[in-house]
Amino acid sequence: MTRRPTVVRRAPGKLFVAGEYAVVEPGNPAIVVAVDRYVTVTVSDPGEPGVRLSSDLVAGHARCRWRDGRLDGTGPEDGQRLRDGFTHVAAAVETVARLLSERGLAVPPLDLSVSSGLHEDGTKFGLGSSGAVTVATVAAVASYSGLDLSHDARYRLAMLATAGLDAKASGGDLAAQTWGGWIAYRAPDRPAVLDLARRAGVEEALRAPWPGFEVRRLPQPRGLSLEVGWTGTPASTTTLVSGLDRKAWRGSASHRRFVATSNDFVRAATDALESGDSDGLLTQIRRARRELARIDEEAGLGIFTPQLTELCDAAEAAGGAAKPSGAGGGDCGIALLDAEASPDIAHVRKRWTTAGVRPLPIRPAMEGNEE
Repeated sequence: MTRRPTVVRRAPGKLFVAGEYAVVEPGNPAIVVAVDRYVTVTVSDPGEPGVRLSSDLVAGHARCRWRDGRLDGTGPEDGQRLRDGFTHVAAAVETVARLLSERGLAVPPLDLSVSSGLHEDGTKFGLGSSGAVTVATVAAVASYSGLDLSHDARYRLAMLATAGLDAKASGGDLAAQTWGGWIAYRAPDRPAVLDLARRAGVEEALRAPWPGFEVRRLPQPRGLSLEVGWTGTPASTTTLVSGLDRKAWRGSASHRRFVATSNDFVRAATDALESGDSDGLLTQIRRARRELARIDEEAGLGIFTPQLTELCDAAEAAGGAAKPSGAGGGDCGIALLDAEASPDIAHVRKRWTTAGVRPLPIRPAMEGNEE
């Protein structure tokens, strides 16, 4: 029997530019950018039935079999690795398998290997590694199985897989990692989407309108350099976002003010990108920083660590704008600085280094998941 050719797909990391926290709710806008660090997924023939999963972040591998449409470890160690190291990979494989089944196609045996450039010595940079591995796995398994899917279909499969694990996940990372570049994004109503897939099937969920969902490309900022600083401390987006719920913040007057303000500065930043207004964009990024600082002070979440505060202060002292990217509490911060002012950029990077923030040599990735 002829073996299928090996398929390699990769997906970039991502950074939130504006709109985090608010984007969790369907229909609220955010700006996200894909960046040129990648997760690579390779799928080949394992030479035996079932699915074999391996990763450069997990010791050993997991051998899996299919049980009622779900992946199950063939032994206790396999099952433990599957739960601990391959949760998002397994969800992506299972979601593509559901689509194959609905189309009357069998899932081929899979040897799936993950290699991550979004970690260092096992520590994540905060560039959306879970989303990247989901997007790359969907693309690789679909292609290996003979499916030719559009960007929209790949995003939707990745969103279904992700929402099944965490219904609060906005999917902004998945969109940036699928389409690439700078994007404007509004999250779908995830419970409604999951219910649609459960009732009508994955195929129908790929065709039907998704309430709240929107994605479109944006131009890069004119005359500005995107600078990224890593605090060296990983943060949990799920924990920080859930912290607001535990404090009964959602639905409060403060929450309503935050959403309205976030929507306003994201729309204004989007307009500034589309019109090439660099000064206007910097103004909106500063507004975003102030609003995140306000809810951080009110809710005591720890969005702004001392390192992230210094990252922002250094950039603003040089005439730029900066803020935490994503949920904060560690991970990365971003700054937009005058691309022609090399001495200022060098000075900001030096201040970051002194504060324990590592400048990362990262640039926007204009393509999404690819070979």
